[in-house]
Amino acid sequence: MIDPATLDWDKTDGLVPAIVQDAASGEVRMLGYMDRAALEATLRDGLVTFHSRSRGRLWRKGESSGNVLQVVDVRTDCDRDALLILARPHGPTCHTGAVSCFGSEGAPGTGFLGDLARLIGERAAADPAKSYTARLLAGGVKRVAQKVGEEGVEVALAAVAGEAEEVTAEAADLVYHLSVLLQAAGSSWEEVTAELKRRHASSATASS
Repeated sequence: MIDPATLDWDKTDGLVPAIVQDAASGEVRMLGYMDRAALEATLRDGLVTFHSRSRGRLWRKGESSGNVLQVVDVRTDCDRDALLILARPHGPTCHTGAVSCFGSEGAPGTGFLGDLARLIGERAAADPAKSYTARLLAGGVKRVAQKVGEEGVEVALAAVAGEAEEVTAEAADLVYHLSVLLQAAGSSWEEVTAELKRRHASSATASS
């Protein structure tokens, strides 16, 4: 987290733009403005709070809708006059009901894995008779692990056969079932990527 005193508030007349990004998927959710009091409230309470230019007061995102933004990290740019807020959104972010204020295309690239993980978490509470994901989770870790093993074999067979389209399709099945397994086992793609980053950092240090 950053120290509000280190930002260049004078350069921006006391208000700095704050971009909110989904910490899991990387999708940009919205842009707001913070004064020093809003940033201090955000850091203190762990929920994104802006300065509303139209209302002339502090405004916690989701204070009326309940769709709050839970803070994961707060970063500043190189000039220290803009903020990047990494957050875990609870519900859609845009006042229109859309997930993001920047369109409905969803997270770019592999960021969709974050959206998929969130959807799987929501489906855990669904009726197993109506949701395949709920049925898998209800079957327990061993059942999901069995499906991951089966799908892994299917990917390998498709690759050996040299069928690129089939590899893509089978890999999609594998990634979906692996996402379900992470949910069932109490892990997440965030933890997986954090472990990969840790290994990369260790490898880079060892080779330097």
